[in-house]
Amino acid sequence: MSVFSTLDTLLDQRHSCRGFLDQPVERTLVERIVTTAQKVPSWCNSQPWQLIVLSAGETNRLRETLYDAASGSAPLSPDVGFPEHYQGIYKERRSDCGWQLYDAVGVAKGDRTASDRQMRENFRFFGAPHLALVTSPVELGAYGLLDCGAFVTGFMVAAQALGLASIAQAALAGYAPLVRKKLEIAEDRHILCGISFGYSDPAHPANRFRTARAVVDDVMEWR
Repeated sequence: MSVFSTLDTLLDQRHSCRGFLDQPVERTLVERIVTTAQKVPSWCNSQPWQLIVLSAGETNRLRETLYDAASGSAPLSPDVGFPEHYQGIYKERRSDCGWQLYDAVGVAKGDRTASDRQMRENFRFFGAPHLALVTSPVELGAYGLLDCGAFVTGFMVAAQALGLASIAQAALAGYAPLVRKKLEIAEDRHILCGISFGYSDPAHPANRFRTARAVVDDVMEWR
């Protein structure tokens, strides 16, 4: 198999896992993932990402804190503003993904109680045994965020190559002040997202659907 075919296969296999087994990951595997993800490019090789990777015990403690906050409708206060709204094709793609998830887990259209319950699963990290929290220096602004996005992709593809599942979660950054206090993160770093990771639960219904991707002509102009 060519290198390109290997990469293409890994990207085909990777998906946003929303149901994990209660099985911790060996630290040596996590270090291999981060070592590989470190090889992604960044502006002037600044490598602005800083990770806080939580053990199973620490993940559970943060899980309880964030789930309680979300259940109590605590106000959101992200370091980096969330999208104000989605329009056009972006709204369609977002909606399609949401309804695929709801169909998979049995949430009926209009059932606000069930949809809210599913939304709060974000703050349980979908049962993942580990969380990697991604932060970036405030002073590097948008380009620090861009570089961190490349790192997040590298992390998730490397995890897939080692047989691990993952999901990037911006929702966790909505409670940035709470996370910052809990994990003692300095004010000079933006809290961007979490990556929940571990071993996928193949029996979980949320893992039974895959989102579609736009065709090349929809995302590229050749001039």
